[in-house]
Amino acid sequence: AAAAGGAERYFTRWYKPDVKGRPCEDFCVLQHSNRICVITLAEAHPLLQNGKTITSINYQISANCSRLQNKVSGKSKRGAQFLTELAPLCRISSSDGEEYTIYSCIRGRLIEVNENILSNPAILQEKPSTEGYIAVVLPKFEESKSVTQGLLTQKEYDEVLLKRLNSSS
Repeated sequence: AAAAGGAERYFTRWYKPDVKGRPCEDFCVLQHSNRICVITLAEAHPLLQNGKTITSINYQISANCSRLQNKVSGKSKRGAQFLTELAPLCRISSSDGEEYTIYSCIRGRLIEVNENILSNPAILQEKPSTEGYIAVVLPKFEESKSVTQGLLTQKEYDEVLLKRLNSSS
């Protein structure tokens, strides 16, 4: 991930609120001008709220599928796992017993998962859009324009947050 400020300069933020109908489970997709997408937690995600402590992060999706075994090689990214919008990337458990599944939100090839958050889960909360990212996904070239369809812009996401605030007060 880029140094602070680089995220704003080279990436466009897209948001996917209430993934799979789960309130506030929002994700952020940082789309680089070179089409690479960085998957992170959006500001309103329950894991980023006060009082949550992450106890574990697990990239083992099922008995036969671990995102950590994703081995990518070469310019054409051979060996990369292909993801759909609702493909789980990892599961994160918090100290209050909640478990959250983190989804890709976009179609593409899994380029890398952030193994640094395994040994230091706190960076996921402290720096969610830089060092605390979850994964990097590369959409197919022909899909790189349409991959953000169904995602919200920063302005649209701010409106969603405002609506939530108003409905809870």
